[in-house]
Amino acid sequence: MILDFEPGDKVINPNNKDWGIGQVQSIIKEKVTVNFENVGKKVINAKNIELEKLE
Repeated sequence: MILDFEPGDKVINPNNKDWGIGQVQSIIKEKVTVNFENVGKKVINAKNIELEKLE
């Protein structure tokens, strides 16, 4: 599995759009740490949740 994210990328969680826009903080294996505007920092398992990258 190759993740197409790097720190600084803006993303949303399509399953929880109310979290708002998040900024990728770090990626370690399949764990992506994202700081969301409405809920703060979340560690996302990319195997279970597919984040959408904003252009």
